[in-house]
Amino acid sequence: MADAIVSVVLERIAALVEEKIRDEVNLVRGVKKEVLKLSIDLNTVRNVLEDAEKKGYKEKSIKDWLTRLENTTYEMDDVLDEWNYSILKFQIEQSSNGVAAADADADVVPPKCTVRFCIPCSFLCFKKVSVRRGIALKIKQVKERLDLILAEKDRFHFNEITSQPSDRESWRGQTTSIVDKEEVYGRDLEREALVSKLVGEGGSSEEGLIGGIRVVSIVGVGGLGKTTLAQLAYNDNRVMNCFELRIWISVSDPFDEVEIAKRIVEKAGGPLPNTMDLDGLLQRLIESISGKKFLLVLDDVWTEDDTKWKPLKNAIKSGGHGSKVLVTTRNERVAIMMMGEFIKNDQMIHRLGVLNDEDCWSLLGRIALCGKNKDQCEEFENTGKQITKKCNGLPLAAKTLGSLLCFKNTLEEWESVLNSEIWKLEVVEDDLFRHLFLSYNELSPTLKRCFSYCAVFPKDSRIDVDELITRWMAMGYLGSNADDDWKVRGRGYFDNLAMRSLFQDFYMKDDDIKIKSFMMHDIVHDFAEFLRKNVGSRMKNTTCKDCSPLLVSRVKKYRSLFRCKEVLDPHVCDCLTSVRLLDLSCSGLQAIPKEIEKLIHLRWLNLSHNEFVGDDLKTICKLYNLQFLWVGLCGLQEIPLEIGNLSELIHLDLYGNRGLRELPESLCNLSKLESLDVNWCSRLCGLPQGIHMMKKLKHLYNKGTDSLKQYPQGIAELTSLVTLDKVFLCDGSQVGWLKNLNRLSGKVELWIEISSCCDSVENARKAELGKKMHIQELRIYLYRSTTTASSSSSTSVSNEVLDALHPHPNLQHLTIEGYNGSRLPGWIVSPLNQLTSIELNDCAILVSLPLLGKLPLLETLRISGLYELEYVGREFLGIATTTTTSSCSSGTNNIIDGGFPKLKHLRFWSCPKWNKWEDITTAQEEEEEKYSIMPCLTELIIHDCSSLTELPQHLLRKVSSSLKKLDIRGSTQLEQVYGDKEGQPWKSISRHNPHLEIIYFHLPLFRPRDYLF
Repeated sequence: MADAIVSVVLERIAALVEEKIRDEVNLVRGVKKEVLKLSIDLNTVRNVLEDAEKKGYKEKSIKDWLTRLENTTYEMDDVLDEWNYSILKFQIEQSSNGVAAADADADVVPPKCTVRFCIPCSFLCFKKVSVRRGIALKIKQVKERLDLILAEKDRFHFNEITSQPSDRESWRGQTTSIVDKEEVYGRDLEREALVSKLVGEGGSSEEGLIGGIRVVSIVGVGGLGKTTLAQLAYNDNRVMNCFELRIWISVSDPFDEVEIAKRIVEKAGGPLPNTMDLDGLLQRLIESISGKKFLLVLDDVWTEDDTKWKPLKNAIKSGGHGSKVLVTTRNERVAIMMMGEFIKNDQMIHRLGVLNDEDCWSLLGRIALCGKNKDQCEEFENTGKQITKKCNGLPLAAKTLGSLLCFKNTLEEWESVLNSEIWKLEVVEDDLFRHLFLSYNELSPTLKRCFSYCAVFPKDSRIDVDELITRWMAMGYLGSNADDDWKVRGRGYFDNLAMRSLFQDFYMKDDDIKIKSFMMHDIVHDFAEFLRKNVGSRMKNTTCKDCSPLLVSRVKKYRSLFRCKEVLDPHVCDCLTSVRLLDLSCSGLQAIPKEIEKLIHLRWLNLSHNEFVGDDLKTICKLYNLQFLWVGLCGLQEIPLEIGNLSELIHLDLYGNRGLRELPESLCNLSKLESLDVNWCSRLCGLPQGIHMMKKLKHLYNKGTDSLKQYPQGIAELTSLVTLDKVFLCDGSQVGWLKNLNRLSGKVELWIEISSCCDSVENARKAELGKKMHIQELRIYLYRSTTTASSSSSTSVSNEVLDALHPHPNLQHLTIEGYNGSRLPGWIVSPLNQLTSIELNDCAILVSLPLLGKLPLLETLRISGLYELEYVGREFLGIATTTTTSSCSSGTNNIIDGGFPKLKHLRFWSCPKWNKWEDITTAQEEEEEKYSIMPCLTELIIHDCSSLTELPQHLLRKVSSSLKKLDIRGSTQLEQVYGDKEGQPWKSISRHNPHLEIIYFHLPLFRPRDYLF
């Protein structure tokens, strides 16, 4: 872990001297040389830290040296933080004094220069000499301690690591194909699944193929049993009979393609060439396996470098059809790389799971009870089963603890193991964590600190990925590169850790490809906690009697406290002032103690779900390093002007403060603000007029802000805006200001007032929705202005406005509500559209439906409130026949397009005049190959369509095989016709689908609304 914090401090120092101030501005007086010398020394020591951490694993003196280095570097990080805080405080005080002198009545805090790790020219006039000297003294003191520690490194004779070979293989040893099946428990289903992939074709036609060879991968965390499963499959009779050649290669790291090629040739029985160069070996390899159906196992692969794999990959293509390569790896990136460019899904990636408690106890008990008599076995069994739960299904943990218990012959000794933290057991550190260290040492310093920080969460916690990324950012783990998006960087780090099997139990929303949340295996959590066990252990001791040792320990290890109300009761203790992340949400607070000002290192503060009274937020506004602030659902009536002092703020969450009516203009001083959440601030009437100054604002969350009906003109200048949930336009506001906001993505609601003048149409064109390619869901709500002259003019304008609101074809979800036009626009049925769902609500005067069946990806269609709709014709299906002439023959081909090829859900609701749904012809029903109509439809809902007396019989028979639910309500005649299970109409549509379910009620239901006014 030492390399992680050393890298952080080096980055901060580098940023400090980068701003072209080396010769222009004095650093804190008398320490410029010390800071620059410190940077050089830390760079030197960082080059030997990899070797130091490997040696420190076994040598206590080196481990102690690393601990002292790490903790003292943490102290230097805090001093640099304090230095930065003092500069920010000085700037704010100077700026406030200037405003007071210039205009005593001013109500706006002016913009302030923001600083981080660098000193502006204004610091030359820094008159608080005592503060400056105090910081200088702290820097010198910490540097002196670091000098003593760094001076010791030479006596350990560390090697400078650049790219020398890894020692993983020496740690793990060579693996073989031999396995004792009696020692394996709980892998029968896993073995069957793997064997079926090896002896069968498996997957899609190109899945994992390289030439004619298919690659199958086993992926999982260290100690899960990947090699054991590969051994079971390798020695399975079906596999042995399937392949002419079986070759087992223990790869580990480095990936030595020459050595691997040599071993393949040897095991294939081919002669080795006279010289051991790669080209000669590959030629012999080709000769040895040419035309032979083989199984090649590459166990424990680490490299992600495809240039290492490519020569071997090209050579093994000479093998016989049906040959397989089986790879075991901890890193899913390796599996993807080896499967090559043809990977379309992950069917050929076998993600190995954990053992259940019963199988895990069988494995642990076999080892632990070896040599014990029957009475001892019975005496130890209950305690042993409880110990098994510590393993959480990890086979290596079961073996490790079983070996430990094997030499313990009393129940008291077994119970001692049960009551111990697993990471405090020496045998676990030696035998179990050693395997996890292999994965850990593969990580960069940045990823190491991101991973180990996750131990801050309690075991069995479901961890939100987006929130975790904000915490990493607040801890300084994501760096300070202004040209990069920290959220993208953080998501990349998370994906990297997830690919290495360090996280599990992922949750994703249905339509999302991003992981929303995850969990950590208990053993992996123990390992992460173990990595942090010495952090802060040698820092300055406190004699505090008010704070619990556990609380102080968490601050030192993680700089984080969560749901710890006692941190502010009755006062903030000095031993807690280094905390950087503080979560006091749902703590029942009614006030924020003034002494929270002491927490000058705070970057991340969550106070949501507390009811505050009075001016509490003014206290928070003195935490000048703050980057993330949550004060949602706190009953706030106003935001103080001093909020503009938080110049480092990136995210501000005001969610659910329903009494909040306005935001202060000083908010516009937050030049680094990227996210502003005012969701459900229902009384908020406006945004600050100076919002154009917030150039970095990317996310404006404003759902449920029904009083927010006008937007300042400057919002059109926020070209970085990605999220804008709702745009409510009235009282002269126009949609045209969206023109340059082409980064908008996700879901956007447009509430547009239709007037009879041409301005509405022109402004709709100016919005240029067609250029906003990242919007996935668009909801358009249209309503008539009270000044509209006539319904006919309103209809004409509505038609043209909707024509002009032509979105980009990438749009996936479209809702149109309150539309007063007589027709739908042509763009809605373009076959180029990517639409998967359409909802038409309260389109009161529409009398027909367009050719929606032409949409190739449409899965859901909901139609409601079409009060003038009387007839749905066959054109609704969008069926079109295209005649083509074949170049190979004189004949012609008819291609049938349309017919809702992907539609799953179709709903009609509240269409009271609809009396006819035109059926398809008998020929279209019978011509199965030509006419495929609604082949995926599973649900048909018809509610409150009281005039409809029959359904299209031929069409329903056509789709009956896929249809699962027919839901009819509020239509007496339809209920009578199809409610009779013995009647001919029901039999004709259920004949091919006996599982078809019909739902009907005699009383009409009210149509629910999908939005709130």
